[in-house]
Amino acid sequence: MDFHYKALPWNIIFGVGALNRLPDELVKLGYSRALVLATPNQKETGQEIVKLLDDKAVGLFGRAMMHVPVETLNLALAEAKRLDADCSVSIGGGSTTGLSKALAFHLDLPNIVLPTSYAGSEMTNVWAVTQNNRKVTRRDNVVVPTLTIYDPELTLTLPPAFAAASGMNAMAQAIANAAAEDANPVSSVMALEGIRALAHSLPVIISDPVNMDARVEAMYGACLAAAALGTGATGLHHRLCHTFGGTFNTPHAETHTILLPHSVAYNADARPEATRRIAGAMGVSDAATGLFDLAGSLGAPTALKDIGVKQEDLDEAATVALETPINNPEPVTRERIRTLLDNAWHGHPPRPV
Repeated sequence: MDFHYKALPWNIIFGVGALNRLPDELVKLGYSRALVLATPNQKETGQEIVKLLDDKAVGLFGRAMMHVPVETLNLALAEAKRLDADCSVSIGGGSTTGLSKALAFHLDLPNIVLPTSYAGSEMTNVWAVTQNNRKVTRRDNVVVPTLTIYDPELTLTLPPAFAAASGMNAMAQAIANAAAEDANPVSSVMALEGIRALAHSLPVIISDPVNMDARVEAMYGACLAAAALGTGATGLHHRLCHTFGGTFNTPHAETHTILLPHSVAYNADARPEATRRIAGAMGVSDAATGLFDLAGSLGAPTALKDIGVKQEDLDEAATVALETPINNPEPVTRERIRTLLDNAWHGHPPRPV
C-alpha cells in the first residue's frame, strides 16, 4: 500500500446542545468582536446568536447569499472593517459558511461556523466567489474554519424537503472521493461511512422530522462526507454543479441532488470497484440507480427542468463546463456531457453515456 494523506486543521465540537458552548469557546480562542453572518431568511436566528454572544458580538451581517456573489462579499468586507471585527461567526449552510471563508481569505479573519444544514463546506479548504456569471473556486487552508460547532438541534429548522436535498449534496462530496483516481484509504473510509450514515438517516428524517437520533446521524455523516472532500478531489460532478450555480443561479443542494446519479453513472466504468463500494455503503445493488431512487423517495427533485433550468440552457452549460480542463476518471467530451445533461433535464433514470 502506498498513499499520502494530510489532514486539514480541523477544530470540531459535536453534540446536541453544543451551541451553548459558543461564548466560552470564543473566550478560549481570544476573540471578543465577532461579526455574525446569516442569510436574510435566517436573520432572526443570527440575532439570537448576537444575543447569545452578548458583548462579544459587534454586529450582524444578514445578507449572505448563495454562491457568494462578489457584490455581497464586498459589502461584508466593508462591514467587517467598519466594525473592527476580530472574527466571524456564521450560522446557516453553505451560503454563510462560504462568505465566512471568503472573509477569512481576504482579511485573514478567523471564522467560527455553526452549520444548520448538511452542506459540509465547513470541513473543506474550498472557497468560491461568483462574478460575471462564473463561479470561481479555489483551495487555501487559511479558509478552514477556526472552530466548527455541530449541534444537531440546529438542523431542526430545516424543512424535511430541504434536509433531503442538503443530505444528497453531502453524499455528492463523499462519492466524489470514494471514486476519485487518487483516493487514499483514510479519505475513502470517511467517505463510505458518511454515505452509509446519510443513506440510513435521511429517509428517517423525512418520515419523522423531529427524530433526533436521525438528525445526529445525518450531521455525523455530512461531517465525514465533507471531510473526505476537504482532503480529496472534485471532478465532473462538482464542475457541472458549479456551472449551473454560477451561470444560472440554480439552488446548490438541489442541483447536486439531480446531477449526482448521472455523474456516478458516467464514471462507473472507469471506477467499477469504487462504484461497487458506494452501492454497498448504501445497501443497494447499483450506485447510480440507488441514488436516483433515494432522491425520489425523499421527495427531492430529480430533473433540472424542475429547478428552473430551460432546455435551451443545456448547450451553454456544456460549453461553460469545458472552459477549463476537468480532472475526472472517465474522459470528458462535450457530446457526452450534453447527453448527460439532457437525461438530467428530463429526469430520466441514470445511464452510461
